[in-house]
Order: sequence, then C-alpha cells, then structure tokens
Amino acid sequence: MTVLQAVVLGIVQGLTEFLPISSTAHLRIVPALVGWEDPGAAFTAVIQLGTLLAILTFFWKDVLRIALSLLRGLKSGKPFAELDARLGWMIVFGTVPIVVFGLVFKEAISTGLRSLYVMATSMILLALILALAEWALKRRIRNGIALKKLEGVTFKDAILVGFAQAVALIPGSSRSGTTITCGLFVGLDRETAARFSFLLSLPSVLAAGIFELIEEREALFSMDIGLSTVIIATVVSGIVGYLSIKLLLDFLKKYTTYLFIYYRLVLGIILLIMLYNGFPAN
Repeated sequence: MTVLQAVVLGIVQGLTEFLPISSTAHLRIVPALVGWEDPGAAFTAVIQLGTLLAILTFFWKDVLRIALSLLRGLKSGKPFAELDARLGWMIVFGTVPIVVFGLVFKEAISTGLRSLYVMATSMILLALILALAEWALKRRIRNGIALKKLEGVTFKDAILVGFAQAVALIPGSSRSGTTITCGLFVGLDRETAARFSFLLSLPSVLAAGIFELIEEREALFSMDIGLSTVIIATVVSGIVGYLSIKLLLDFLKKYTTYLFIYYRLVLGIILLIMLYNGFPAN
C-alpha cells in the first residue's frame, strides 16, 4: 500500500463513517474501482480508531460528563440516579448486541459478506428502510407527537438501537445508517438520533479496532501494508471524521436524510449494474 492509497482510504473512512452511506462499502468499492486490492476487514477496523478519536474529540465534554456520572453512581450505590449515568448504562447495554453478533459471525463478516453484491444490496435495502423511517417521523410530526431529545431516550430505545447497530455488521448497511434509522423509528429527532448513534459507537469501535490490531498485527504491519501507512490512514480518517461529524449534525438540524437515501439507491443500483457487466471484479 502506498502513502497515496493510505491517504485516500483515510479520507474515505473519515467521510463515510458518520454519514449514513457505509464506510465499509466505500472502502471496498473505491479500491475495486481504481484497481487497488481490497484493504481487508482488519485494516478497516483499525483505521476506525481514527474516527473513534474524532468522536472523542468532538464529544469530549459529553463523554467526560457521562463517565464521571457513571463513577458517582457506582460509588453512591445509585447507578441510575443521574440522567448522564443512565445514558452511560444505555450505551453499555446497547453495545452488547454488536459484541455478541460480531464474535459469532466474525468469519463471515471478514470474508464472504465483503462481497460487492452483498454491499450493493445492503445499500439499497437500508435506503428503503431509512425512507420508511422518514415517513414515520413525518407522520409523528403531523399528528402533533413531540420528538425525543437525548434526555428522552429510554433503555428500550437504547437496546433497539443497539440491535440496529449489530445489523451494521453486514457490510454496506452503515453503522450510522442503521442506528439513525432505528432512532427515527423510536421517535428521536434527526440530530438526536445521530448524536446517540455516535456515542453508542464508541465502545464497539474501540473494541473492534483493538481486537483486530492485536489479532491481525502481523498482516497489518507486513511489507504489503506497513505500519506507516496504517498510521497515516488512521490519522487522516480522524481529521476528516471530525469534520464529517460536524457536517452531519449541522445538516440534520435543517434537512431530512433523503439526500443519503437517494445516494445509497443510485450507488447501489449502479454497482449492481457494473457487477452484472463484469466490472469491477468481485
């Protein structure tokens, strides 16, 4: 892997990790289109540590507040007394599904499910489900039902969004896409759905990145990839990811997710047509 490839893949990861368009799919599609080798699931998981740093940097006040509240709750013997402590436990419980399913289906996720056919199909299906979530949200607004902010998230909401996050293990689904979609279905407003999605991703992205870094360290740091290119891609993904978070949150304050719905539909259909005609090689 060259430095140029590392920079490009870092930009792709940082930009698409938080937009509901699937970073895994784009890290598979972009190399295929330009004739590069698939960087692999391990590389994808490790450079996600850059986007993890982006979340921590962007939400550091929230993360610190939640962590301190959790500690106070444990120390006082009242773990759910404070709102931030409850939010912290929601993140913990919401992370369980992706950990369980990730371990059970690890082999399939890193091999067969990385097929471009799977990714294209996932992009199209989630676009349709996200469109349905937008319809449900607008129906709530028309009926005068108040949308939930972060303080209104319940444990039931968190667990449902957690299972939606586990669906994102299917490449092409998009972690932010599945969780934002579920957030809209349970009555969160768009910005809150995105915020909770980002906070919920912290434990799973950290665990996946460290796990893959340890398990695949020899392959990642071999002559074919190299430590320096992994570091470059990770740093670039972090910088771009920070900007991407701000971009999405500002966008969702004013607009719907239909831009991403149309993008997913068009890209998925184009990719299926290209695959049907033999390019790129799957």
